[in-house]
Amino acid sequence: MPDLVRLSKFLSLVLRHQPSVAGLTLGPQGWVLVSDLLSGSQTAGVPLTQDLLDEVVADNNKKRFEYNADKTQIRASQGHSAPVDLGYTPSTPPEFLYHGTTSRFVDAIRATGLQKMRRHAVHLSQDAMTAVDVGQRHGRPVVLKVLAKDMCDAGLTFTKSTNNVWLTDNVPAEYIVFP
Repeated sequence: MPDLVRLSKFLSLVLRHQPSVAGLTLGPQGWVLVSDLLSGSQTAGVPLTQDLLDEVVADNNKKRFEYNADKTQIRASQGHSAPVDLGYTPSTPPEFLYHGTTSRFVDAIRATGLQKMRRHAVHLSQDAMTAVDVGQRHGRPVVLKVLAKDMCDAGLTFTKSTNNVWLTDNVPAEYIVFP
């Protein structure tokens, strides 16, 4: 039985960060042909079939991947370091959003706010529990509360990915409530 977690990590690598690993080039909005992904995966030594791809897309708990309407193309919903413009339109966020991190980064965030670093955007969730899950991947989780409505009222822009992750260029420290 194939390891779906390993396949999901491979898809994250090639659809978000290093498409060249599978001989791919992401389109301007991050799309690649499914047929190219399947053949490129085989070339890269990853035994990905259409059925396995369907299973990873359907079962990924974070809904990281999406097909186009006729399932001929696929992309990652957010989280790219590769150059793409996902085409999401600005949206008005709820009053509060949350960001999960680890305790070792809190002092730097207090000083500079949340920065997108090597990604295209800062990722925020609509609930604190999702932020806990994100934060605990790299140590003891810390959940930061973001005053999203206040940011929006001040002219900062938010978009929302198809998998319900809120995205913004940065979060200045004055809009963060620290625990």
